[in-house]
Amino acid sequence: MIARRHLLGALAGMPLIAAAPHYRLAAQPVAAGIWVVRGADAPIAMANGGAIANISIIATDAGAVLIDAGASHRHGLALAALARRLTGKPVARVYLTHLHPDHSFGASAFPAGLVAATPAVAAQVTGDAAGFSTGLYRLLGDWMRGTELPAPALVAEAGPVLIGGRRLRLLTLSGHSASDLAVLDEATGTLIAGDLVFHNRAPATPHADLPAWRRALDQLAGLGQQRLVPGHGPVDPTPGTAIAQTRAWIDWLEPALKAAMDAGLTMVEAGDLPIPPRFAGLAVARLELQRSVSHFWPALEAARLPRVGG
Repeated sequence: MIARRHLLGALAGMPLIAAAPHYRLAAQPVAAGIWVVRGADAPIAMANGGAIANISIIATDAGAVLIDAGASHRHGLALAALARRLTGKPVARVYLTHLHPDHSFGASAFPAGLVAATPAVAAQVTGDAAGFSTGLYRLLGDWMRGTELPAPALVAEAGPVLIGGRRLRLLTLSGHSASDLAVLDEATGTLIAGDLVFHNRAPATPHADLPAWRRALDQLAGLGQQRLVPGHGPVDPTPGTAIAQTRAWIDWLEPALKAAMDAGLTMVEAGDLPIPPRFAGLAVARLELQRSVSHFWPALEAARLPRVGG
């Protein structure tokens, strides 16, 4: 059977009846030499081409630095063009905060020698990217044409890095996923947190380790930043509002799901749990609660309902 992504690739040279989809990107200034391209506060869908993650652009004398690369080859190309318009220079480095495809698959548009990720994420590309890719091609169709994620050639390690006169501090953490990267621009005090932090949007938990996530949030809260760019949602102009909001959600979510299991609720019933009023303003809260039920329920069942007979 021919994979959908290979079929679309084979059709790339054929005439198209309709115009190919394209991304209309806008950049929001965040601090001196830093912009964010806001993602849609929605699930990945044909209507948004998968452009739901925040992407940061940092100007340096050596060229633009992208923090995350978008969801597809086309998305990455559009980000590269925008970065050149904003900074007057081509992209010199791309940092991937984690492997989730809305953040990483746009790296397909860049030479592997410009793309940096933690060793764990680089390893995940060879093991997990194909499954993500198949899912995205099914969801997004022609938006994904030409998207084949290469393994990053550069290693992102914790500590300071100097690029074109701009000093960044890399933090290698985990919790939202098995390997999460955050980036602090030391000149402006801007923390780019990836999906370790959500703001005015309910956190997604497909590969979450909640104790590790809490530890990561504690570390981010102590960095002395002036503002924060979350992985999803609006920029937080304060040091810690979005961090506290993210922690409040996961601190509510975990005991709520355990209590639902102990009360004998089904997965469907758990997904319909009342969401506390303090989270009323969070985008896609109901959807993310339902997704979290599917993510955590099997482990809760295993812990609370041991197999009869051992």
